[in-house]
Amino acid sequence: MTAGMTAGMTVEMHESGVRSYSRTFPGVFTTAKNELLRSEDGTEYLDFLAGAGTLNYGHNPEPVKQRLIDYLSNDGLTHGLDLVTTAKAGFLDAFSRYILAPRGMNYRIQFSSPSGTNAVEAALKLARLVTGRGPVVAFSGGFHGVSTGALAATGSAHYKQGLYATLPNTVHLPYPDSPLGEFDSLDLLRRLVEDPSAGLEKPAAVLIETVQGEGGVYVAPVEFLRGLREICDRHGILLIVDDIQAGCGRTGAFFSFERAGIVPDVVTLSKAIGGYGLPMSVVLIKPEYDIWLPGQHNGTFRGNQLAFIAAESVIRHYWADGTDGAFVREVRAKGRAAGEFLTTALTSRYPVALRGLGLMLGLDFSRTGDMSAAKVSQLCFDRGLIVETCGRADEVLKLLPPLTVTEENLRRGLETVVWAVDQLGGARAEATAGAGVLGEVVAV
Repeated sequence: MTAGMTAGMTVEMHESGVRSYSRTFPGVFTTAKNELLRSEDGTEYLDFLAGAGTLNYGHNPEPVKQRLIDYLSNDGLTHGLDLVTTAKAGFLDAFSRYILAPRGMNYRIQFSSPSGTNAVEAALKLARLVTGRGPVVAFSGGFHGVSTGALAATGSAHYKQGLYATLPNTVHLPYPDSPLGEFDSLDLLRRLVEDPSAGLEKPAAVLIETVQGEGGVYVAPVEFLRGLREICDRHGILLIVDDIQAGCGRTGAFFSFERAGIVPDVVTLSKAIGGYGLPMSVVLIKPEYDIWLPGQHNGTFRGNQLAFIAAESVIRHYWADGTDGAFVREVRAKGRAAGEFLTTALTSRYPVALRGLGLMLGLDFSRTGDMSAAKVSQLCFDRGLIVETCGRADEVLKLLPPLTVTEENLRRGLETVVWAVDQLGGARAEATAGAGVLGEVVAV
C-alpha cells in the first residue's frame, strides 16, 4: 500500500463500486478461526454470515488445514483443467461413498467453473439439450446467480435492470410461500403444462431452491416438493434443485430436499462444497441425462485441486458415519435450540416471524414498522456480530452461523440479536398472535 494509506482507503480508491458486503460490514479483517473473525484493530467478531453459506465448517477448519499444507509442501497440483488427478479421484470417491451411496443416489458428477452461477448455467443448458425445449420454470424470490441463464431464473429485478430483453425464456411462478402469503403453485404449474392453449411451450426444466436464501428464508413444504416431482415425471420435465446455499448440511441434512424423499434429475452445489471456502462447484446429473459431448461446457478453473483436497477432507471427517451421523444430529440440535431460544426471547415479544430449517434461519421484520432488519444488522455489527439481511426489501435478518459453531457462541450470537431488537424496540414487547411460530420446519 502507498505510504500513509490504510487498507480501507486503498480499497475505496481502487475497487469498483459494485462491492457490497464491505459497505455493510466496514471492518478491515486480518485473521479468522472457526466462527470468529478478527479485524486489523483487534476487534473480534462472531461470524453469522459465514461467506453467505460457504463456510459451513468455519474458518480454517483443523480437519482440513494440515492436509492442504502437506499437499502444497509436496508440490501437489493446484490447477489441472479436467485432467485426472489423485486429488480429484479422492474427492469423487469420498462423495460417492459417503454422500451418494448412503442415500441411494446415482449421479454423474460434472465440474463446472467454480462459481455457483456457472453450475446453474450448466444445469439449464443440459436440460435444454436433453429435452430439445427452451422454456424454464423458476420461482419468485429465487436467486440462482447473475450470469445470463441463471439471471433469467433469478427473481429480483435489482440484478436485471436493462437486461430483460437479453435473457432466455423463463417463466416465474409464485413460490408456495412469500411476502404475499401462501399460493397453490402446483395447480398453476399443472394448468400451464396441461392446457394446450395456455400459451406456454412445455418447459425443459423446473428450477427451485427448496429453501430460499436471498428471497427471505422461505421453506417449500414437503408435499409441494413431492407434487413438483410428480408433475415433472408425468410430463418429461427435468427437476433441478439449486442447493448452492441450502446444501452441504445447512438445513440439517446434506441435501435440503432429503426431507421430502425426492431425487432431483439435476442438483447444483457450490459454496460449502469447497470445504475450506475454496472455489468449487459441481452439477449432479442422473446418468441417463449425462449427454454432454467432450468440452461442450467447460471452464479454465473447473479443476481446483485444493478445493478437491478440502472437500474430500470435510466429507470424510464430518459425513462418513451415515445419513443420521453425529455431525448432522448436532446441526439439527443446534437448529432446534436456536429456534426455541428466538421464539422465547424474541418472537413471543415482537411481531417478528421466524422461518427456517436447521441452521438456516430468517427473522422477518416486515411487520415491525421502522424496526428494520438492516438496523438490527448494524447494531449487531457494532456489538461484534456479523449477520446479513435478505428478502425483497432486506426485511429479513438471515442467520447462517457455521455448522460447527459452539453452543456457547451460538447462544452469544442469538443474545446479541435479541439485544439489538430490544435497543430498537425500547424493550417494549407485546405478544402478537401467530407471529414467530416456528412450525415443524425448524425442528428437523
